[in-house]
Amino acid sequence: MKQILQSLKTGDIDIANIPCPSLKRKHLLVRSSRTLVSAGTERMLLEFGKAGWINKARQQPDKVKMVLDKIKTDGLAPTVEAVFNKLDQPLPLGYCNFGTVMELGPEVTGFKIGDRVVSNGQHAEVVRVPVNLCARVPDNVSEDEAAFTVVGSIGLQGIRLTQPSLGETVVVTGLGLIGLVTVQLLVAHGCRVIGIDFDPDKLEMAKSFGAQVVNLADQEDPISVANMISSGKGADAVIITASSTSNEPVHQAALMCRKRGRIVLVGVTGLELSRADFFEKELSFQVSCSYGPGRYDPNYEDKGVDYPIGYVRWTEQRNFEAVLDMMATGRLDVKPLISHRFKLDDAPKAYDVVGGSEPSLGILLEYPTISEQPTEQLSKRTVVVETRRSASKQADVAVIGSGNYANGVLIPAFKKANARIRTVVSSGGMSGLHAARKHDIRITTTDTEDVFTDNSINTIVIATHHKSHADFVCQALNSGKNVFVEKPLCMNIQELNEISKVYQNGQNGDFRKQVSSAKWNNKNPFLMVGFNRRFSPHIRKVKSLLTKMREPKSFIMTVNAGDIPADHWTQDPEVGGGRVIGEACHFVDLLRFLAGSPIAGFHVSPMGKGLMDDTLNDKVSFTLHFEDGSIGTVHYFSNGHKSFPKERLEVFCGGRILQLDNFRSLFGFGWPGFKKMRLLRQDKGQNDCVASFIHSIKKGGVPPIPFDEIVEVSQATIQISEAMKE
Repeated sequence: MKQILQSLKTGDIDIANIPCPSLKRKHLLVRSSRTLVSAGTERMLLEFGKAGWINKARQQPDKVKMVLDKIKTDGLAPTVEAVFNKLDQPLPLGYCNFGTVMELGPEVTGFKIGDRVVSNGQHAEVVRVPVNLCARVPDNVSEDEAAFTVVGSIGLQGIRLTQPSLGETVVVTGLGLIGLVTVQLLVAHGCRVIGIDFDPDKLEMAKSFGAQVVNLADQEDPISVANMISSGKGADAVIITASSTSNEPVHQAALMCRKRGRIVLVGVTGLELSRADFFEKELSFQVSCSYGPGRYDPNYEDKGVDYPIGYVRWTEQRNFEAVLDMMATGRLDVKPLISHRFKLDDAPKAYDVVGGSEPSLGILLEYPTISEQPTEQLSKRTVVVETRRSASKQADVAVIGSGNYANGVLIPAFKKANARIRTVVSSGGMSGLHAARKHDIRITTTDTEDVFTDNSINTIVIATHHKSHADFVCQALNSGKNVFVEKPLCMNIQELNEISKVYQNGQNGDFRKQVSSAKWNNKNPFLMVGFNRRFSPHIRKVKSLLTKMREPKSFIMTVNAGDIPADHWTQDPEVGGGRVIGEACHFVDLLRFLAGSPIAGFHVSPMGKGLMDDTLNDKVSFTLHFEDGSIGTVHYFSNGHKSFPKERLEVFCGGRILQLDNFRSLFGFGWPGFKKMRLLRQDKGQNDCVASFIHSIKKGGVPPIPFDEIVEVSQATIQISEAMKE
């Protein structure tokens, strides 16, 4: 299927052939018929992409500060790599979609195959959308009209926050698509509406919808017009739908308002507010968030948990339905807003209009019909990608997951280790295509089952959300394939027991399917977890120094983890398992490796225990006790400052001390023959971790990390996480 992508680095538009998305729980697959180009949002993205490096930095000063902080802690080279990896990712465009339901995911209710629906789907022939971000389209609403639903809901949400009443005077500043829809909805609500803009054509259209207008290009004074229409009282409310860097729209809105008037920002403007403007009139100011309640709530959008109508009358989905009802009854007419039409294959011309000087308003993209493009062609979940070169390597790998870490770290590490990556799997298709293009991978698919049954693949790399790790590990082992799973191995003891059972069966020769390739020397598959810290050059030096010491050792690991919002997937117990399971497992493994002795017990001290804190999981100290008498304390804190190094290790042993700062500098105090070890760039051992895994498989013998040790570390981490909840 085809999808429109934009390069953030250059601004170029690409119509890419990507795999059809896979189905998810409480999601639908929709075959697109029309999508609407959002002139404001998508023009902003185009301008950012086409801007030079200096202008990009000027547009996002907060990101520049983050980059500078990262340079201080991680060094220049890793920071530059991270920035380029971020800008190199293609951006899917679009959020106003009309189509027909093609497939239903598990637990989807209220829809059936063939339903005409609107959604916030992207510019793609097939989109996967959450059930709560879809709405059925009435029979008398055309597909052209329905494509405006999401834009209409943005205007409607701004109106709901304004809470207008019959007869009030409401000003709409900025008469683009959202502004003109907002004008119509306010008129239908019984308000006296004033529309403000510089464009005479848009002003004339607003006038035809029932608004009185102010032409700023003719130096008309909106404040005097508002006073005149409101009989000297001032506007009851102002809705700003303009896009500008100027502070003037907000200042002007404050001057137009009556005492205790309301201002709602739907668009984008400068926000240097004048206290005097708001103080004297006791004005209220609010920023509207997209389509309505539920936006950016993962429980509502991703998990399909609706808000009870008795408590939240208008959600995103209900706003969609309200806009469609206004269209169906003729109170909202969007047909005059259509200025251009383009076929999907001509999308670059559409974006030339968006970014050019030609007047435009509603630009529709039309998609192939079933007769032009049969559904079975669109539903293909595997795509062969043209690569620049091919190499004959021995390790034949499939990577499941194509997020930032897989794309920026794991895949390059496997290629550097002379592995041949045959396939990359993604859920949505777009990120998999990007990874395939970037790393010369021939096949990308959204069908995970393919890689487990493909006899040409003997190694699986798992880099997905944590909740899927255990299942994929078991599937790979049962298929007789070697497994590299990015931490954690699993999320609970039940999953750990199941993995152990499958692995032990394999060691007894009971795998249901064995690798047939004769070039592999090992009889049974290898299992490896991406505990890369133990493979870093600094840690190997520490290990070599400690090997000579017979005394018990004391370890202090300080992790300045940084704050992650409570609604991030890693904090979700069902999806990420929390940050101890998801990241602190690294440091359990690191101390276990350096101690060289099994973990005998642990003690946990979570910060704020007993207080109302939803993220206790990311502020904790825990101490590991080892059988040889060594102890190791991990301070894992999210409440520090980014300018401080993220990871610091201190080792006390036999009257000597080692100090490692952020995997860049290692200092020795009291060590004969060793004082310091510094690297030009940070090295946390990712490349050596992968290289050791590939080498062990090719040569046979023992795995880089013994399976029993992986289980021990995983079990201790899970138990520490559970102890924090008690």
